[in-house]
Formats: sequence, C-alpha cells, structure tokens
Amino acid sequence: MTLSVQFLGTSASRPTIERGVSSVAIVRDGETMLVDCGEGTQRQMMRYGVSFALGDIFFTHFHTDHYLGFLGLLRTLTLQARAEPLRLWGPKGLTALLKKTDGLGSERLSFPLEVTEITPGEPVKRDGYVMLPFPVSHRNQLAVGWALIEEERRGRFDPELARSMGIPEGPLWGKIHKGETITLEDGSTVAPSVLVGPTRVGRRVVITGDTRPCDATVEASAGADLIVHEATFGDEEAARAVETGHSTAREAADVAARAGARRLVLTHFSARYSSDPSDLAREARERFAPTQCARDGMAVDVPFSDAESPDSPPTGNA
Repeated sequence: MTLSVQFLGTSASRPTIERGVSSVAIVRDGETMLVDCGEGTQRQMMRYGVSFALGDIFFTHFHTDHYLGFLGLLRTLTLQARAEPLRLWGPKGLTALLKKTDGLGSERLSFPLEVTEITPGEPVKRDGYVMLPFPVSHRNQLAVGWALIEEERRGRFDPELARSMGIPEGPLWGKIHKGETITLEDGSTVAPSVLVGPTRVGRRVVITGDTRPCDATVEASAGADLIVHEATFGDEEAARAVETGHSTAREAADVAARAGARRLVLTHFSARYSSDPSDLAREARERFAPTQCARDGMAVDVPFSDAESPDSPPTGNA
C-alpha cells in the first residue's frame, strides 16, 4: 500500500518566483487529500499531476496563505461537474469562514460541501487510518497540526512453514493470517501464532502547519516515519521566529529528534531563503541528520518502517 507526500507550496506568507504558498497533498493507496490550500494550489495540482478527485481538505488554521486557494478550487471542481461531496475539516472558525466567502466562488456548487469543525485530540476515523488533529502554538491563532496514523498491520505469514506442515495454499492460509485457529483434515489444529508473526506498526506522517516548537507536536510525532515541520527562519532570525509564532530550522530538527522520528522535511520558508535554503538544511542537520528542505513539486514516498530505509537526504538545497 503506497503512501506519499507531495509539496504544492513551500513558501511562508506570500508566493515567490520559486515557491507557492502552503499546501501539501497526501496520496494513500490512490486516495488523495490536501492539508491546507493556499493561493494557486489548483494550478500546482495541475502542474505536478495531483488528482482533482480528492475527497478531503484538512486546514491547519485560517491565515490566508493557508486557505485562500480553496475558493478557486471549488469553482474549478464545479466547472468539471463534480457530483461527489468534498469534505472540509478544520478548527473552530471554519464555518464562519465559509459564510464570509459566499459570493466569492463557493456559491452554486455542483456538489455538496461537508464541513466539520474539529476538536484537537479527537481523531477523524477513516478506513485503515485516522487523521488526528493536535494543538500547536501559533500566536493567538487557533491552529492545529495533522497526523495521519495507520492502524497496526497483521504479522508476516510464513508460507514455507505452512507448506512443510501440510497446510494447502488457499482459504486456510487466509483464515490463519486473519487470526483464526484452523482445523486440518486429520483433526489437528494450528493456532495463528505458529505461522503468523507479531503485528506490525502502521505508518505515521505528521504535518505541523504554522507553529512554534511545542510538546504537543513531539507527542503527536512519536516514532513518526515523516515529519513535515515549518522552518520559516534560520538561526539569525530566532527572535523573529518567537515574535511571529514560527520555528527556526534548528528548532524543527530538535522536535524531530525528541520525537524519535525517522525523517524530517522542512517547509514554509521565509522569502529570504526561497531560492537557496541550504543554510536551513545545514542548521537542522546539526541536530537531526535525516533532514531535507522541501521544494515545490517534490514528492516523498513513505515506506513501512520494516521496509528498506529511505535514501539519505541530499546535501544540496533539497
């Protein structure tokens, strides 16, 4: 089952020549969802081949660089005669925001909008995973991050041992892999523990949105396969990061290290780093080596933790 994250906008506050503003696409086994939808997101989706047949948009907060693009996206979906519902999720204020946008592209849609204001800590349950909103620290704004957390997987089935025990390939294999004790033709029984290993953890992908480094992110990111953390500033602007409710690259790396994550991707860069975020990457890697800086269009595959490890992050801008 594939899982990937694709960056549609990696700039903070305003677009630059190189970067659009905040939006991330998550594609899990063919299911597409967005986290945030900044200005120009639909064009980035076209440019980088992200499906318009998405089912959900998860908002982190309601600064315009994180939501303004959904107005144009709604209009485009209507022009494409979409009929399926589009689900919108976000912290308190989402319903009021939609009312304010009446007349700006959200009226006369060809499909229903299903709007849910979430409570941090209460997971959105899906087939095989949850989307968990967790509180973050971003000035006085009510903001959340989102963690995609998969359910545990079945343990590995040992087909060679099954054959050696005279268990024919077919329905009995399926039953025992599902945790059922089976009865053979000679009347003997075989428990699942004989042929199936221990359950295996699913994957965890965390997207912080805008935030200062905080304990809630560390908790939500415990053992994460991938953390996407904002890194608006470098060390020289640490005071500015505190003032504006953002993080430095080094602070983001510290969060990943504390969480015991496998991989960190930095995003949401101030315009001063837009063309060359290599200093941010260097500062972060001094604290957490498996770090890279996102660029618009970059896709990151997220393997299972018991699969082959991802390639080492490059040493350049990316």
